[in-house]
Amino acid sequence: MRTLIQAFKAKELRNKILFVIGMIIIYRIGSFIPTPGVDFKVVQQCVGTMKTTQENFVGLVNLFSGGAMLQLSIFALGVMPYITASIVVQLLRVVIPRFEALHKEGQSGEAKLTQYTRYLTIGLAILQSTTILVTARSGALFNYQCGQVIPDSSVWNLTVMVLVMTGATGLIMWMAELITDKGIGQGMSILIFMSICSGFLPQLWEIGWGTNGKNGDWVKFGIVTAVLLVILAFVDYVELAQRRIPVQYTRRMIGRKMYGGSSTYLPLKINMSGVIPPIFASSILAIPTLIAQFGKADKPWVKWINANLANTTSVWYIGLYSLMIVFFCFFYTAITFDPDETADNMKQYGGFIPGIRAGNSTSHYLSYVMNRLNTVGAVYLLLVALIPTVLIMALKLNSKLPFGGTTILIIAGVGLDTLRQAKAQTEQFQYTGFLLEGNDHLEGKDIDVEPKSKISSDDAHSDSENATEVQDVNGKTKVATGRSNDDSILSDAGKLNDASDSSDDSRK
Repeated sequence: MRTLIQAFKAKELRNKILFVIGMIIIYRIGSFIPTPGVDFKVVQQCVGTMKTTQENFVGLVNLFSGGAMLQLSIFALGVMPYITASIVVQLLRVVIPRFEALHKEGQSGEAKLTQYTRYLTIGLAILQSTTILVTARSGALFNYQCGQVIPDSSVWNLTVMVLVMTGATGLIMWMAELITDKGIGQGMSILIFMSICSGFLPQLWEIGWGTNGKNGDWVKFGIVTAVLLVILAFVDYVELAQRRIPVQYTRRMIGRKMYGGSSTYLPLKINMSGVIPPIFASSILAIPTLIAQFGKADKPWVKWINANLANTTSVWYIGLYSLMIVFFCFFYTAITFDPDETADNMKQYGGFIPGIRAGNSTSHYLSYVMNRLNTVGAVYLLLVALIPTVLIMALKLNSKLPFGGTTILIIAGVGLDTLRQAKAQTEQFQYTGFLLEGNDHLEGKDIDVEPKSKISSDDAHSDSENATEVQDVNGKTKVATGRSNDDSILSDAGKLNDASDSSDDSRK
């Protein structure tokens, strides 16, 4: 809160915050604009029915669209195509050497990968919008309990609707990039955050108030709210936790000056995989449920899927969900963090871990540490992901819990990342209001940015050289952890896989 207050005192940061708020308002307005060709009244009746019969296969997409998918609005796809494309491009680095080479080229390579992500996003938007419209036309999207939501189901009309949804997805990408460039925080992460929060409070209030003021339970409301606050505090604590491996740099003579010889550390997060494992697990388990929607309800395999995989409280679902989270926790970390590459980078810049020989010994040591951290991280993700399920079973909420494991991880991760960036921007310059905090004559006034104090040219050159050397090492570490400049949701969401703050600490 104090960081936000300080940011609002600075005119430059205040304009950035107001710009982000304006983009969020436009994004939320688009979530309520119906796609041309959709019967809006019938859709509203269907949404009212789906509040009590919503199955798991639409839950994840509807979550990231802020409820726009069930509304069949122009923003029905939300940010889901971009998230999927980002994950696919990142995973393709393992099987396509060209992608891995681009990833190692630095900023120019990342720009090329970002362009590929955009192209793939548009392709996935066409595929996903077609799937949603076909299932909506057949009634499968609303469990065959609603009327005809698309009166004119001709090929031309469906093509126009697909183009509108795809174009809206491109608009969302553009808005997210504007937020990243001209606002505070990562644009796509903030849009996901607002999509989740848009349906969070109404569902939480419905537990206490009930539907139309009936069947509410304020005791359950209090229990759910208390558990939510405890989980958020726990997630914040774990996401900020690090295993700091000390790194020593040898002294080097460059020209007539001696550089290096500094001590720093390599920050390793407990939850290196971020929010990806729960998203992958939910998405894979949603596929059989989606397929079952097209089968006859009296078929044995359809009955089994609806009873065991569509029901998030069943033993089969909980067991498979847990196993997939553990698997993807280790799998995704193995892709995004390469101990061999990190060890080579440290050796190249004269760095070594005290007591560990540079090279293969360092790589083996980093692998050993990461396996231990992954074990703790997998247990942590299991706790966060399964606590909502336990609450549903204990309080008999009929799957009306307003938050899940994925929701909590995204809210906490994006919130921490945005506040961290706001704080970094306020500390980037020395504001008069911050230096003279508490002076009454500065209250309520716009504060101009003052440049930092000048230093001697020799000191500036020395600091610049040392800073460049450390930044190179940290930059390589970021590459090893899979953190790209434009994609925080996968580290954040997602967020959530951010080592930038630790890199700042290592430069101190």
